[in-house]
Amino acid sequence: METVAVQRKFSGKRNRLDKPELLAPAGNLEKLKFAIHYGADAVYIGGQAYGLRSNADNFSFEEMREGVEFAKKYGAKVFVATNIYAHNEDIEGIQAYLQNLYDAGIAAIIVADPAIIEVAQRAVPGLEVHLSTQQSTLNWQAVKFWKDEGLPRVVLGRETSFEEIEEIKANVDIEIEAFIHGAMCSSYSGRCVLSNHFTDRDSNRGGCCQSCRWKYDLFEDAREDTVWVSEEEMQMQAPFKLGENQLPLFQEQDNSFSMGSKDLCMIGHIPELIDVGVDSFKIEGRMKSIHYVATVVNVYRQAIDSYMADPENYILKPEWVEEMNKAANRPLNTGFFYDTPDHEDHIYEPEEKAVPFDFAGLVMDYDAATGMATIQQRNHFKPGQEIEFFGPGGHFFKQVVGELQDEEGNVIDAARHPLQRVKMKVDQPVSYFDMMRKKK
Repeated sequence: METVAVQRKFSGKRNRLDKPELLAPAGNLEKLKFAIHYGADAVYIGGQAYGLRSNADNFSFEEMREGVEFAKKYGAKVFVATNIYAHNEDIEGIQAYLQNLYDAGIAAIIVADPAIIEVAQRAVPGLEVHLSTQQSTLNWQAVKFWKDEGLPRVVLGRETSFEEIEEIKANVDIEIEAFIHGAMCSSYSGRCVLSNHFTDRDSNRGGCCQSCRWKYDLFEDAREDTVWVSEEEMQMQAPFKLGENQLPLFQEQDNSFSMGSKDLCMIGHIPELIDVGVDSFKIEGRMKSIHYVATVVNVYRQAIDSYMADPENYILKPEWVEEMNKAANRPLNTGFFYDTPDHEDHIYEPEEKAVPFDFAGLVMDYDAATGMATIQQRNHFKPGQEIEFFGPGGHFFKQVVGELQDEEGNVIDAARHPLQRVKMKVDQPVSYFDMMRKKK
């Protein structure tokens, strides 16, 4: 990941929060606990209705209550994404749903549709409402409009630049939340209809099939203009079938192309984000793995705390960048913060291979007298393999796996069973919820 030299300092004042909030995604209850344990000040989750990640596990009201109780132990908050654009049939039941969220202890909902905002403010006034990024709010007049409507926080569109944020903060006394890490939409964020067209899955009702990341080939129709078709479409035979009039515009050895954008990563620009007045640093990824969530949250937590402790002497530590790259699924850039992305910020060629690390195990217990740790297996590992342990606050070390024992003390040749508990000697002290990763 390349870092951009600091050109200037922004003067936007902090109107609401004295320290930026680190807001993490949580696709299920286990991910919620990892995100908070590794340093998130708040998490955002999806319920089983009205959210934009219908393929995530999502939370029942009972799970929400458990998540809220866990968050309270760490002084953290839980937000719920209720950010669909509702059709008429979606409105029925929304008041009861929002009341259930409030009763479960949810601190705020993230909303795009004015109808849902109106219901929340009228029927459940104790439930805080944040404006979703789905509204594509990019200017201070629009932010002021939503403040005048009674909203305490606006999640800006991903297309907002540093200079625009500075102007917003100079003109409106309101909390600003901005995405600082994760996937970016290759279209105007939240406005793509390719998913609707190709698969009848509505992007703005939680069903996006991420068709921008499919692989495509180009063909020329002898009767019409050049067309493009994806491998997925050819497999489904809809809406386009190849026929005798379709001539390929590629060689057999050519790679198919996609339209996916590079992922956003702002770990190299924490001072600018804080100086410009971003109140909440939002990480994208409710569908991402536990390893991803823990790693990314852990790095941003260390960077934010380091800057707030001593702004004048803050430095970007190389180990933070190295750790972040271990969780990267795609190439990284800085999105719209500095410049408008161009063709170099999209991925047309085959994507680089995923990060070569697997979440191998979770520390369940540690005996300081013997140096033995009890590990819950999450991926196969065996003696002789090099592994890495990491935990909250940057605790990190490497070692080689030595002798493994099962819970009865029998020597085993590998930890091969899902969630199997094994014991092994570790080179340094570890703690409950520390994670162990291995190279693939």
